[in-house]
Amino acid sequence: MPAAAPHYESFYLKACAPQGGLGLWLRHTVLKPPGHAPSAALWCTLFDAAAPGPVAVKQTLPAERLAIPEDGYIHIGDSRFGADHLVGGAVAAGRAATWEIALSGGAPPLAHLPREWLYRTPLPRTKVSSPLPAGRASGAVTVDGRRVELDSWPCMVGHNWGVQHAERWVWLQASFAAAGGDAWLDVAVARVRLGGLLTPWLAAGALSLDGVRHPLGGPGRWRATRIAESADGCDFTLPGRELSVRGTVRAARKDLVGWVYADPAGGRHDTVNCSIATMSVTMQRHDRAPLTLACVAGAAYELGMRERDHGVPLQPFPDGAAAPEP
Repeated sequence: MPAAAPHYESFYLKACAPQGGLGLWLRHTVLKPPGHAPSAALWCTLFDAAAPGPVAVKQTLPAERLAIPEDGYIHIGDSRFGADHLVGGAVAAGRAATWEIALSGGAPPLAHLPREWLYRTPLPRTKVSSPLPAGRASGAVTVDGRRVELDSWPCMVGHNWGVQHAERWVWLQASFAAAGGDAWLDVAVARVRLGGLLTPWLAAGALSLDGVRHPLGGPGRWRATRIAESADGCDFTLPGRELSVRGTVRAARKDLVGWVYADPAGGRHDTVNCSIATMSVTMQRHDRAPLTLACVAGAAYELGMRERDHGVPLQPFPDGAAAPEP
């Protein structure tokens, strides 16, 4: 990577208890401002609908603690994120978390962008994919002294990278128990600033039903894409080639975690995230009756934004330069 180039990259795991209401979000990131060495960070959030709110910790480490292994996704300090396992921990601001999780599941990777060559071009400036869009997570995580066992929790692994965050984005993800088989939704929706102009909402992702993936969004469908977003939820319409999806996702405000995401070239976004949101989607197919799917207290909702008056408390962890290790 050229020294003058900005860059960010993120690998993340979202897992939720089958009955809902208890979820885990682990994120491993790299942030490189132009002309500077990168820093790396470990993020851990435990969501519990029965608790007053999420418990989170984030530790930032310098470039020499970062490695890209041949047999995995990313190593940060003593933490390892591979295709079939995660092991590690984070300590910062008097909080601590450790995790050891095995991943299983045969769902092939999901490329959100509609054409493979888009992953090699300067635009879009943010690339997104899911190496494991649907799988199972087993193991344990301990956050601030509370140990939680993961016993074949539905999970997904995502990956995004680029030189610039979108101006505004929404991430929607859920696993559904559908009649006759399993289903899942994984979609990123963004507004991108090009020069002085802000694009409409552009969606990319898929709905999978009974092993068949239905691509959603794409540049040619922006006119039919609808997003009505707020800090604690979103109503959405996502068109596809063979079907259209309409849905809603809502998170209790107390169950949102708030973070600062630094932009590689300067500036910031406030980001709110919940891995125990409730989502309902109705799939309208041309030749069949509509099908409604629901995920109660187990969906992911994330909103990245410039405004700071959203009312969600931000975690006390900066995004950027590494702090001294404890």
